[in-house]
Amino acid sequence: MAKKTNAMRLLDKHNVGYDIRTFEISDAHVEGAVVATKIGVSPDQVFKTLVLESADRDHFVCVIPVSAQLDLKSAAQQFHQKKLQLMPIDDLNRVTGYVRGGCSPLGMKTPLPTIIDCSALSQETIYISAGKRGVQMGVDSKTLISIGNARCAHIIK
Repeated sequence: MAKKTNAMRLLDKHNVGYDIRTFEISDAHVEGAVVATKIGVSPDQVFKTLVLESADRDHFVCVIPVSAQLDLKSAAQQFHQKKLQLMPIDDLNRVTGYVRGGCSPLGMKTPLPTIIDCSALSQETIYISAGKRGVQMGVDSKTLISIGNARCAHIIK
């Protein structure tokens, strides 16, 4: 079993079960479809965590399918912002406590406003980063929304 991450500890604290899947990483960046193959699940079940930044340097989290593209305009509207952009990678660890490829929507240094794309509700279990590169965790989509203090909205193109 992988060493416990903040995301795992948060789910443990709430007595929520999860399925850990690990995989070897050889590149600095691994495509989501490759992750799905490596952990043996459908790409429709694997979701990525994107951290966005406003002009005022406020931060927001979007969780979307790995096969989808974020609609920045929809995300900005959902967060009541004029415009959002992806947060610079160099700031990711400072803001979230996580690194690229290992950023979980759960257990961040400071909880951030979070939206999970509604397509997650069509899957009983979705896989998100467990907070470490090469480690994914399967969780019930509705539980993720509840534990993560997130809400559901259509935010993909």
